[in-house]
Amino acid sequence: MGVVARVDEYQRRHRWAGLPLAVVYKFVDDQGAYLTALITYYGFVSLFPLLLLLVTGLGFALQGNPGLQQRVLDSALAQFPVIGDQIGTNIHSFHGSILALATGIVGSLYGGLGVVQATQNALNKIWGVPRNSRPNPIAARARSLLLLTAGGVVVLATTLPSAVTATGGLVGAGVRAAAIAVAVAINVVLFTVAFRILTALPLTLAQVRTGAIAAALVWQGLQWAGTFLLGHMLKGATATYGMFGIVLGLLTWIYLGALTFVIAAEINVVRDQRLWPRSLLTPFTDKVDLTAGDRRAYTSYAETERHKGFENVDVDFDPPPRDPRD
Repeated sequence: MGVVARVDEYQRRHRWAGLPLAVVYKFVDDQGAYLTALITYYGFVSLFPLLLLLVTGLGFALQGNPGLQQRVLDSALAQFPVIGDQIGTNIHSFHGSILALATGIVGSLYGGLGVVQATQNALNKIWGVPRNSRPNPIAARARSLLLLTAGGVVVLATTLPSAVTATGGLVGAGVRAAAIAVAVAINVVLFTVAFRILTALPLTLAQVRTGAIAAALVWQGLQWAGTFLLGHMLKGATATYGMFGIVLGLLTWIYLGALTFVIAAEINVVRDQRLWPRSLLTPFTDKVDLTAGDRRAYTSYAETERHKGFENVDVDFDPPPRDPRD
């Protein structure tokens, strides 16, 4: 038995090795990098108009309390380590310009709806939802608008209390630990709701729980690591490249968030549909004996492309070709 065969046999027998490998293979099969890039694009397009609207809205809602305005904005920008402060210095309100305000609203709607649409498409593809079972284009956009509105309300509801209770950093380790625990718990809830609502399947809490917890923990870890990593990557970049340095850091940060979301969704599907263990050489050659997980995965991919309810998709597997030398 060769080295590859021994490694393959080992990962099939051990869940800790086989499950992550199956998640990576499904991510590749689903073109997860492209799904992530699409979410990143719309996230980037929507961010600056949304921040402009936030600044303008704070100017109207908290006109008599500039200190609270700044704390709410700082709380929102804290989601972007290092580059948050730099973004804040480049974001200014519309100062009563109706045309600029209208442009900001249109840009926010375009980008925000694009984020929700791209996320819905990614989750439906990952879960293998047939095309005929997904919302039609009009219903999908109406659904996205409702979800975008609800998501904005939730974000504001979670941001404002944290800003109001901010104490300027004079807090002890116990308070910081409690704040981190609360942040992780809130993110678990948000990821759980997103996984369930944005998928055109009636998913249960058990089906999305593991991915939601993993995504929340990874996102919190990115918050910790982001200050160091982005600080190292962008050290002196903004002084040299100006706004271009901010753009690079922002794209990186949004991509990491989208990648976390997509991979967490892949974890949910692989666990729920038992798409593991996978054959080690499956992505590289046809000369391989498919496992049960391989067969379930490839059957799901075919069924995902069903466009009509009266269309039948049947999947059969012939024996793999053999090497003439065998």
